[in-house]
Amino acid sequence: MMTTPLHGSITALITPFKNGAVDGKAFQDFVQWQLDEGTHAVVPCGTTGETPTLTEEEDDQVIRLCLEVAKGKVPVIAGCGSNATEFAVQSTRRAELLGADAALHVVPYYNKPTQEGLYQHFKTIHDRSGLPIILYNVPGRTVVSLSVETVARLAELPRIIGIKDATGDLGRIQKTRQLCGEKFIQLSGNDDTALPFLAQGGTGCISVVSNIAPALCAQMQNAWRSGDIATAQRANAQLAPLAEALFAESSPGPVKFAASLLGKCRNELRLPLVPVLKHTEKLVKDAMVQALLDVPHAETAQRIA
Repeated sequence: MMTTPLHGSITALITPFKNGAVDGKAFQDFVQWQLDEGTHAVVPCGTTGETPTLTEEEDDQVIRLCLEVAKGKVPVIAGCGSNATEFAVQSTRRAELLGADAALHVVPYYNKPTQEGLYQHFKTIHDRSGLPIILYNVPGRTVVSLSVETVARLAELPRIIGIKDATGDLGRIQKTRQLCGEKFIQLSGNDDTALPFLAQGGTGCISVVSNIAPALCAQMQNAWRSGDIATAQRANAQLAPLAEALFAESSPGPVKFAASLLGKCRNELRLPLVPVLKHTEKLVKDAMVQALLDVPHAETAQRIA
C-alpha cells in the first residue's frame, strides 16, 4: 500500500502483444524503461492497456509482471474497473493479493447508472476490498459522469483517496478541492490539459503520452513541482503535438504504433481495435520527432525522421 501521495507523471501502460498473447518480456522491459526515465507511478490494466480485451488470468499476469519490476520503486495502481460491481470487487481483491498499491476504478460504462447508483457502486467496492481507490471519471467513454457532489460523498470514505479526471473541465478542480479538501488527490486524465490541471490545484497526470516520452513528461511535472514554471511550459509546448497525434484515432492505436517505432513492442492490438491508418502514422511520426529532438533520446528522433 502507498506510503506517499500520488503525484507527477503516472503512465497508463500499454500491454505489448506477440502473436496474440501478452508479451511478458517486452512488458517488463517497458516498465523498467519507464522507471529509468523518471516516471513517478504506473498503471497496468487501464484503458491504454486494452484491459477490456484481457482475460482475468491475463489481468493478473500483467499486474504481477508490473509488480515484479516496479514494486518498492514507484506506486503500482492496478486498473480494476468494470460496469459490473461484483466483477470490480473481485478484480480489486485479486490486485490486492498480488500486492498492488492502489486500484483505479472507472465509472461504470453502458449501464448509465444514476448518481446514487454510482455512489453505491464505488462504496461497495470500497467496503469489500482493502486497497486505496482512485476514481476515474471519463464521460467520453462511459457516457455518465460523476458529479462533484457524488465525488465529495465518496471522498468521505477512508480509502477513496483521489480521482483521475478526464472530463476536460478545469473548473471542476477547484470545486472538487473545496468539497473534498486539499488532501484529496486530483490527477488529470488528459495529456493536453496536464499543465493547466496542475495550475488549478492538481497533483499529476495519468498519461498516455508518457508511454512515448516519459522523461519529458516527468520533467514537466518535476519542474512545476519545484516552481520552475518556464521549464514546465517549455516541456508542455514540446509535448503538445504528441498529445494531439496520439489521439488522432481511438487510443491506444496511435500509442501502440509509436511504441513500435521506438522498438518497445509490436504494432499489435486486439480486436475490435486495429492498427492506425497511414495518415495517422505520419501524424504520429512527425509529432514524435518534434517531441523527442531535445531530450536524451534525440538519436531515436533522428532515426524516426
